[in-house]
Amino acid sequence: MAKAKLAEALLRRKELNEKVDQLKVINAKDLYNVQVRRQPVSDSIDEVTAKVPRISFNEVAAGYDYYAKQLRLIDASIQQANWTTEIDVKDTMKDFVPK
Repeated sequence: MAKAKLAEALLRRKELNEKVDQLKVINAKDLYNVQVRRQPVSDSIDEVTAKVPRISFNEVAAGYDYYAKQLRLIDASIQQANWTTEIDVKDTMKDFVPK
């Protein structure tokens, strides 16, 4: 089992959240590079449009799934530390009392 400082886990959570957000907004149209070339085939057809994949949808989905899972796992670890760790708060939990 790997160990990390809480501060490192918080930074990793931020990184993972950014990666998930980046992958979330990729549209299917962004996965293709539209290339157009003119080619007379017959009197009625003179243009051929080809969609060439830049990256497959499965690769994007797999990356999204991986980072989303890592984000859930690191967040669960942080939440566990949040509920089980006590810190010295001195008198900071008290409310103001006028004299």
